[in-house]
Amino acid sequence: MNPKLTLHAAMADEWPLQIVAAINANHALLARAAGFKAIYLSGNDAAAGSLALPERGLSDLGLSGLGDVLTDVRRITAVCDLPLLVDAGIGFGVSAFNLTRTTKLLIQAGAAAMHISDQVDVVESRHQPNNKVVHPLEMMDRIKAAVDARTDDSFVIIARTDSLVAEGEQSAIDRACAYVEAGADIIFPKAVSELSVYEEFATELAVPVLASIAEPAATSCYAVDELAAAGVSLALYPRSTLEAMNNAAFMVYSGIRQDGTQQNVLNTMQSPADLYDSVGYDVLEQTLDSLFTGQSFLNSIS
Repeated sequence: MNPKLTLHAAMADEWPLQIVAAINANHALLARAAGFKAIYLSGNDAAAGSLALPERGLSDLGLSGLGDVLTDVRRITAVCDLPLLVDAGIGFGVSAFNLTRTTKLLIQAGAAAMHISDQVDVVESRHQPNNKVVHPLEMMDRIKAAVDARTDDSFVIIARTDSLVAEGEQSAIDRACAYVEAGADIIFPKAVSELSVYEEFATELAVPVLASIAEPAATSCYAVDELAAAGVSLALYPRSTLEAMNNAAFMVYSGIRQDGTQQNVLNTMQSPADLYDSVGYDVLEQTLDSLFTGQSFLNSIS
């Protein structure tokens, strides 16, 4: 992996580092054009965006698999050089072998980082409805398996803890410290509702803290300067793109259907020229022109 394109390099260039969801290759290019220095593929993007399957936080159903995620990862990294953070759930399986395979395949696919969670397995959680997180030692084993499987030292392993709501702030911080000891490069505390909590994590930990800024919880839509003051190093926007895209598409579909024309929704659309510019059509056309001009053809057969 090119050192210039690692998550570490992006963090050194911007603080807090804003990471926006890019649910497909085209959106990755749009994010880069907008100035972002890192992008994200969530489990919800891969499931709902690509497969129309339901996945959502603690109610994840496990319907999408590693192969589905890898398809999207490869498509994004093939065209975009921004470091890509990937949601790896609990590792696409319950054993260390699954974490080993997931880590290696994500690196091979070009991902720059992944986050893994201390959530329980989806099947197990149905039998233990009040137990949403595994024992800290089990999560530490997950992290160690990922670290040991890492074939590229620049690949970043982020430990997400979902223990804050169920166990309280101190327990979540204690878990985070243990996860750092196990080898986690970054800590991602889930379901934080107050800036003071981020500040506590940042004070207690010797590694960067990631904040997830998800809608529609308006109280958690903090600005980057507020997050910086709380010691947050990375600001993740996991749902904004998918939700905006879905709403825009439905408005266009509804407008065409109701009005019998797209005239009233033209102002919501990207122009063909902007689309071609985003995906590099003109560059390809110029390349073809230089390769296959009439003169080039005559020279090739003379």
